[in-house]
Amino acid sequence: MGAIKILIVDDHPVVREGLFAMLSREVDFDVVGEAKDGMDAVNKTKELSPDVVLMDLRMPEMDGVEAIRQIKSTMPDVKFIILTTYSDDEYIFSGIEAGARAYLLKDAPREDLFKAIRAVYRGESLIQPVVASKLLDRFSELSRGTPSGEGLSGRELEILQLMAKGAANKEISAQLSIAQSTVKTHIANIFQKLGVNDRTEAVTHALKKGIIRL
Repeated sequence: MGAIKILIVDDHPVVREGLFAMLSREVDFDVVGEAKDGMDAVNKTKELSPDVVLMDLRMPEMDGVEAIRQIKSTMPDVKFIILTTYSDDEYIFSGIEAGARAYLLKDAPREDLFKAIRAVYRGESLIQPVVASKLLDRFSELSRGTPSGEGLSGRELEILQLMAKGAANKEISAQLSIAQSTVKTHIANIFQKLGVNDRTEAVTHALKKGIIRL
């Protein structure tokens, strides 16, 4: 069995360089490339065919969740590990929903990162305890019948929450680091799932159902 081919995706050069240096010392790892944002990650993954992608979340051009979705649609065998500073619930749910097999915070010990890479390469999953506890809390809410969002994805819920705050498509695009066309697609999906025709109806319905809160 050959070395595990790894692509590093992060918008901070210092982080990429540090990860490259650290991972390259492991004899069973082969860092085949680096990407500076989600769009670059989509292109580099097609070009380099890595086994495992270390994906940051908040990046310019395209965020990590959207990049995972796009790559998974054409290269379903690529494995993803989210490596980020964000432990917010919606980031976790959106990342796992998109197809990540592991979710680690950047302050995790290097041994945990090594373990996660080897685990996802074998087809397993690895979630840090602090992240796992939030997933368990969400499952507990669902089992008690707490509103689940009427089939909305984590990203759609995030956009709906911003809509409730009066954010226009351009503002949502900038805040979430996704294209305006992607925002429009998500909003169309929100309307369809909620059975509404415009933004006001969507927000009103979501507030009444407890799907979002102001």
